[in-house]
Amino acid sequence: MVDATAPGCDSAVVYHCDTWVSRMNERTTEAVEAANRKLAPLAVRPVPTVGGAQLVHLAVTTPRAQEFGPLARNHERQLRAALGGRPIDAPVVHAHVGLPGGWAALQNARPGARVFVTEHATYLDRILAEPEARELYDELLHRVDGFFAVGDPIRDVLAAEFPHHRDKIQQIPNPISFGTPREHPVTGLRRWLFLGGLIPRKGVAWLVEAFAQCHAKDPELTLTLAGEGELRAQLVERVRELGLDEAVHFAGAVPPATALEMMREHDLLVHPSRYETFGMTVVEAVAAGMPVLVTRCGGPEQTLAGIEDAAGELIDVEENAESISDGYQRLRDRFRQGLDLPRAQQVLAGRYGYEAVAEAHYRLWFPAATEHSGEGLERAEAHD
Repeated sequence: MVDATAPGCDSAVVYHCDTWVSRMNERTTEAVEAANRKLAPLAVRPVPTVGGAQLVHLAVTTPRAQEFGPLARNHERQLRAALGGRPIDAPVVHAHVGLPGGWAALQNARPGARVFVTEHATYLDRILAEPEARELYDELLHRVDGFFAVGDPIRDVLAAEFPHHRDKIQQIPNPISFGTPREHPVTGLRRWLFLGGLIPRKGVAWLVEAFAQCHAKDPELTLTLAGEGELRAQLVERVRELGLDEAVHFAGAVPPATALEMMREHDLLVHPSRYETFGMTVVEAVAAGMPVLVTRCGGPEQTLAGIEDAAGELIDVEENAESISDGYQRLRDRFRQGLDLPRAQQVLAGRYGYEAVAEAHYRLWFPAATEHSGEGLERAEAHD
């Protein structure tokens, strides 16, 4: 988001409020926050980041299992402390996820600033299930100047929960870079890649079983699982039981740049998620020139609408391995003649590329400037 939008602004600063969780009781929480109020302003040191923006990384000390409402107020307080009690000095503030980021941004914006929020949290149902968090979210929707859902799953949930805010909820997707082509085109579908959390919602247990079925037919297949999560130990043990230690690699958590490199080095993204609000990884894979095998889990069937067969193969969400292995076989059978990745990339760039998404934001952030030539955009400051 910053890489896409910052170049069109005179300047941009990102406040990254990083939730640091530790075991604290009520007494120690107050003491830690008091110490943080003194130390945080001394630690604010902007450093260069993407798009010519500046990055301020803030540690938000957080008790374990803090609910979303108190967490949002916690981010609000600690951001204010880091700012030395002064408001964010920018006419435009854009936050990511309503709670905690949007609330902290709204409460720390200067008077008269225009505040926008992009929501893409897959855990939105958990937020709205908490009475205090729901109340804060309702107030947030009422007060912000613009609110964007990245896809229909998010927009539909919020419109149903807050029908009185339905007209305020617009849709702007996450931006994806299409600027780095892979060195060599995919010529086979043997090197599988999964990127995401090793958690039940991502369907990784069924992925391992499906890979075993396909590997039995083609021993040259490999699978790389990049990510961490509660299922890792179980998956490692299952891979050992299946005798696939040499074929399956657990890469652990990887930074975004490494993830994009891995996409350009593998043949196929397999993404059997149970639910996604957008499916950013799927679009990034196509941008990297890699076919996808992905479930119709909410976001992907919308992001790939009209180019499903050109980009890869969509399969239904089913609680079995066969849906994945059968989908792989169908994709492999038509791989040579049935895909059109250049067309898929062109279509997706027009929907989700940096330029398209940035222009959508500029029109709303700076309406006076974009009514003319688009030049002379005011200073924008992003809170993430």
